[in-house]
This record gives sequence, C-alpha cells and structure tokens, in this order.
Amino acid sequence: MPEMPEVQGLAQFLASKLVPQGGAPARVGSIELGSFAVLKTAGVPLAAVSAKAFTGVDRRGKFLILSLEGVYLVMHLARAGWLRWSDTLPDTALRPGKGPIALRLRCSEPAGDGFDLTEAGTKKSAAVYLVREVAEVPGLSRLGPEALDVGQEQFVAMLHGHRSQVKGALRDQSFIAGIGNAYSDEILHAARLSPFALASKLGDEQLGVLHHAMHSVLEAAITAAAGKPAKELKDSKRREMKVHGRTGELCPVCGDTVREVSFANSALQYCPTCQTGGKPLADRRTSRFLK
Repeated sequence: MPEMPEVQGLAQFLASKLVPQGGAPARVGSIELGSFAVLKTAGVPLAAVSAKAFTGVDRRGKFLILSLEGVYLVMHLARAGWLRWSDTLPDTALRPGKGPIALRLRCSEPAGDGFDLTEAGTKKSAAVYLVREVAEVPGLSRLGPEALDVGQEQFVAMLHGHRSQVKGALRDQSFIAGIGNAYSDEILHAARLSPFALASKLGDEQLGVLHHAMHSVLEAAITAAAGKPAKELKDSKRREMKVHGRTGELCPVCGDTVREVSFANSALQYCPTCQTGGKPLADRRTSRFLK
C-alpha cells in the first residue's frame, strides 16, 4: 500500500510534470474511466475539467490532491493503486471493466502526456473525487495531524489516551495521518517495541523513543523517494525496509530471523530479539488492531 513517503514522492514527481517551475502548466485534455466505481462523486462532471490548467499538486495523509482551476482531483490509492505516467499515452480509448486501468488523464498541453491510475488484484478500493472544495472529500475531513507535524509532547499525550495496541494507533488515520502497515512495522522495529504493546501502558521514555523513530524512519523514506520517477518509487520503498516484507530473512540490526504475524487480509513483520525480548508472537489470524 502506498504510504505517506511514496505519495509525497509521487506528488513531487507529478508537480514536476504538471506544474513545472519556470514552465507553462499542463492542461487537461480528457479524463476517461476504466472503472466507473472508482469515481466517488457526481457533482462535477468529468467534462468540466477539459482544458483546465493544473495549479498545484499536494498531499494530505495518503491522499493525492491535484489542483485545477476551480476544482480538485483527489485520489486515494488504497491497497494496490498506483499512478503510471507516460509521455506518450496510447490513442485508443479505455474499455471499462477491462484490465487494471481505473482512470486515464490525458493532457492537451503538452499533447500526449498523462497518467493512468491502475489498481492490481480483484478487490478494488482506490477512490477518485472530483470536487470544488477539498473539504467535500469525506476521508480528508477525518484525518488526524500529519505524522511529521506532531511534536514529542503532543505525541506522548495523544498515545497516553489511546486504548489500542501501538501498531493500531500508528495506523489509525484519524489519529495520525500517513502511516500504514509497512512504516508502522519499520517504526516499531526502530523503537524496539512490540506491535502488540498497549499504547496507553507505554512510559514517557518509551514514547519519546517511538516519536524519534517515527520521525527518523519517515524522514529517511521521504529523502529516499525525493526526485525519483513514479515507476521507481515502489521498488525503492521495498529496498529500504528492514523488517516489513522480510519474513525469514535476518534482521540487519541483531541477526535474528524476522518473524510474521498473519491476519485475514494482511500481515505484520517484526524481530523477536529487537522487539519482544526474544519471544515469537502468536501468529493469530484475527486481531482488533488491524480492522
């Protein structure tokens, strides 16, 4: 799942294409749907953005926000969505329901440029909103503060009042925006904390370490993503992971074997020596903190 660092890198890449510094902004030629279900709004018709110029590209949490003249195209890539940029999009029209492309945006200026919103797998969760005000997007209004905007004192106070396990707290978008399954694994590994530890039971010193880990892991990931084209961002993320997606490999910190706890729709990875006192966690198939 794309998380804040990758969406930030994607926003920077798209900004270089759509609102280049010192150059004319790109303009929309057309938007086609390959999946009618991906569009979650009906108030602004797709045809209304034709010929509009892009005025900015931003990110909030895991949402990508493309600003046009008087409207916003907001996208959430969900579990398996991604944007595939092309300087020479094919001329053929999309066939709805065929293939992984959910949406195609063609630029009229420069002609031929544009991107496809793709989504792998059979469970489709990516969402697109075309709105006149960003506040009209339901998920955006529910987001908590950006992870890197939260100071240590605020973070400690917030976690003291959170009743869930610490991994669930980090992934709760209404609590802190932008962190998902992968980076919560990496942050907890860096902080040497069990994902099952209760957030409200952690001491101030532990929470201070966790806050530092959150900032250091995310800042390093943002730095690694900066300047990379869209097609390289996901592979770059995988290469930087120390425990997430590394089940059976050796922990780069202590040399223990990275373990996994599986759930119905996802899994977490951790190092027993670094995080759980050397004790493997029970591999349960259901858990309240990953709902």
